[in-house]
Amino acid sequence: MHYEYLFGPVPSRRLGVSLGIDLIPLKTCSYNCVYCECGRTTDLTVERREYVPTDDVIRELDDFLATAPILDYITFSGSGEPTLHSGIGRISHHIKACYPGYRLALLTNGSLFWDPGLRSEVQEIDVIIPSLDAVSPSIFHKINHPHGALSIDRIISGLVALREEYSGEIWLEIFIIPGLNDTPAELGLFRDAIAKIRPDRVQLNSLDRPGVVDWVQKAPQESLREIAGLLDHPQVDVVGTPASRVGISCFHEDLLDQITSTIRRRPCTLGDLSAITGLHASELKKYLEVLLEKGIIEEKKEPRGIFYRPAKGASVHE
Repeated sequence: MHYEYLFGPVPSRRLGVSLGIDLIPLKTCSYNCVYCECGRTTDLTVERREYVPTDDVIRELDDFLATAPILDYITFSGSGEPTLHSGIGRISHHIKACYPGYRLALLTNGSLFWDPGLRSEVQEIDVIIPSLDAVSPSIFHKINHPHGALSIDRIISGLVALREEYSGEIWLEIFIIPGLNDTPAELGLFRDAIAKIRPDRVQLNSLDRPGVVDWVQKAPQESLREIAGLLDHPQVDVVGTPASRVGISCFHEDLLDQITSTIRRRPCTLGDLSAITGLHASELKKYLEVLLEKGIIEEKKEPRGIFYRPAKGASVHE
C-alpha cells in the first residue's frame, strides 16, 4: 500500500525508530522560521481545521500497524505544524485504543497551546516536544516570523497551561542561532521561562541542514554544552546525530540508488525528487541525509530553493 500520510519508520535523533504521521500540507505553519529545512512557509495560518482527511489517516495507520512493526514511537511531525489539524485528538485516541503498545510523540512549534481545545486533544500523547526559540519579542520575530495573531507571551502562557493540565512528558526544544538567542540577556529569559513551563527535559538543537536564510550558522557543540550549564534545569540534552538508517526495517537500499541516479541526471530540489520518486518529502529527506553523510551528493542553495547534486569527486558506485 502506498502511504500518503505516513512516512518511515526511520531513526530519529531523539525518538529512536519512529513512524511519522504528516497531517499538514507542505509548509502550512503558524511560523516562517529562518532555520526551517523545509523552506519558506507558503500558508502562514493559525486556523485549525481538517487539512487532510482524518479517516484516511486512520485507514493508513490500521494497514501499517496490522503487521505489528517494531517502533519506539509513532510521531506527529512532517512538513507543517501538526497541531493545526483538528483531528489530531481523534487519531491519537484511535491509536491508543486499538494499538496501546505504541508510544506517541508530537513534534510541534508550541505556538497553539493557548487554545484549551487543543490542550484537551493531546492528553493521550506520551511525549510532547514543543519549540521555544526566543523569549524576548524582538528575537522571537527575527527567528520565527510568526502569524500576526501570535505573541511570545501568549505562547509561553499556553505552554504553562499545558504543563498544568498534561501528565505526559514535555521535552522543550530550544534551537540555538549564534548571535541571536545565545546572548546572556536571552539566556536569562530562557531560564525564567523554563522555570515557569517546568518541562521534563530541555533539548538544545542547532542547524543540521541549510535553512531558509544563509546567515543562520550552526552552533558549535562546545557552545551548546556551555549553554546547557547555564539554563538551571536538571535535564538539559544537546541533540546529537542520528543513528545509521541503513539496515533498519523499511529502509530500502534500492531507493538510494534511484535517488542517486535521478540526481546524476540533473540537480533537483526536494519537491522535484518527491514528484519524481513518489516518496513523501519527510521520508525522502532521510534518504538524502544518508547520501549527504556518505559524500555522494551535496547541497546548493539557488533562488528556487536548495538543490541536490552529485558531490564533486564522488564515485557513481559509492
